Amino acid sequence: MATAISTADKASQVEAQPKGYERGSRRAWIAVFGGLIGAFMAILDIQITNASMKEIQGSLGATLEEGSWIATAYLVAEMIAIPLSGWLSQGLSVRRYLLWTTSLFIGASLLCSMAWNLESMIAFRALQGFFGGALIPLAFRLILEFLPDNKRSVGMALFGVTATFAPSIGPTLGGWLTEQFSWHYLFYINVPPGLLVMAMLAYGLEKKPVIWDKLKNVDLSGIITMALGMGCLEVVLEEGNRKDWFGSDLIRNLSIVAVINISLFIYIQLKKKEPLVNLRLLGQRDFAISTLAYFLLGVALFGAIYMIPLYLSQIHDYSPLEIGEVIMWMGFPQLLVLPFIPKLMERFDGRYLAAFGFAMFSLSYYMNSHMTADFAGDQMIASQIVRALGQPFILVPIGIIATMHIKPHENASASTVLNVMRNLGGACGIALVATMTDNLSREHLANIKETLPAVSPLANDYLTQTANVFIQAGSDPVTASAQANAMLSQTMTQQAYIQAYNDVFFILSVLLLVAVVAVLSIRKPTKKT
Repeated sequence: MATAISTADKASQVEAQPKGYERGSRRAWIAVFGGLIGAFMAILDIQITNASMKEIQGSLGATLEEGSWIATAYLVAEMIAIPLSGWLSQGLSVRRYLLWTTSLFIGASLLCSMAWNLESMIAFRALQGFFGGALIPLAFRLILEFLPDNKRSVGMALFGVTATFAPSIGPTLGGWLTEQFSWHYLFYINVPPGLLVMAMLAYGLEKKPVIWDKLKNVDLSGIITMALGMGCLEVVLEEGNRKDWFGSDLIRNLSIVAVINISLFIYIQLKKKEPLVNLRLLGQRDFAISTLAYFLLGVALFGAIYMIPLYLSQIHDYSPLEIGEVIMWMGFPQLLVLPFIPKLMERFDGRYLAAFGFAMFSLSYYMNSHMTADFAGDQMIASQIVRALGQPFILVPIGIIATMHIKPHENASASTVLNVMRNLGGACGIALVATMTDNLSREHLANIKETLPAVSPLANDYLTQTANVFIQAGSDPVTASAQANAMLSQTMTQQAYIQAYNDVFFILSVLLLVAVVAVLSIRKPTKKT
């Protein structure tokens, strides 16, 4: 009996993996690289429009607040697409699903370049985000299913490039393309790599028939509650600070819809035998802690990418391209470290490597928590490099530890959960940073104004000297006095914001120490025999 079962298992494996499509084969690697390039494109497009938002808004006749929906639409649609990717890829086959979504992603990108007003741009960006969102978890899944165990760390290292390098260079690339050509090229740039991805996936992935039973057995209630819950939550996190959070009827109502539908989604998924996303995986202790680490990584990564450009533009009036030249130091140095991570994984416990990476990330934030008015882009490069060196030590070990005890049929759900948590962490990180910066700056400004009478002789001297400068420049005494008072107010506001940024950097530094403790609490992975 045992021999018969063993023979049957081997036969099914041979049938499932025809010659040339075996794990670790040339075709498998080509498929993995195709998936990684696709994920890189999708993640890059989250940030690439940020540096050029003024030009896009001007071309479409949109205000700053209206223009924010260009980025929000992409993120909302992407968040909805990620949980659907497991079910659709199983029913349609990974090959067919990836080819369709990649081609539609290219089409949506071209539509974005042809947008004629704000409404059309938002609609096309939502399409782009929806089809791009499928590329991210599928790249992760290809690594799990198409690479042998001893090469999985190499695959995770490459996935680390897509997850951390793409958002780091997004503002730089976007600013350069807009400055050299026009904002339309932010979307044209997806066409050549998109076609390459389709060719690589068509060659590397095996043709399989559509499993109609899987598609017909649709978890409609799960899809509806997930789309409403995650979509509304993403809008709340993206727009909450701009709309004064629960002071806005829109944010309050969307929050209620999000809480109800996410609660229903979790209940439905835990009750169903074949759920849309297997949330029971979170019952596994080590996987649950790994998802927490992924969430905190999203907070740290996207919090930095949001906060540093804001600081440089607000305090030092940096242009998009100048901001990109600073942000890129968060990306390029990690390319020097990534090739060594798989070898380090063979020699050292992955938990310690991940803890080291989070500690480096925490240190980089602490280095930014003592800024003054003279602290600009050049002074930020050191902390950016420390941050870049820490990132590869996080993603590779965490990805492997999280999936160490996951069964093959659970790969789709595991990939979905991990990627949703990283994206959700990013959205929460941006919302947290934006809210804390605004609130703390108001507190610091109030404190500065309270202490002004105590240093009034110094303040009076400052006003007198500044007014004299304006008088010498040709202003009359009354105008010069008003200009001096305006400059003092501007200086106080600037100092309040600098102190707020310092506080937020310090808070995030402490938060990342929680991630250090979390990864160290993961149980040591058992060696497979």
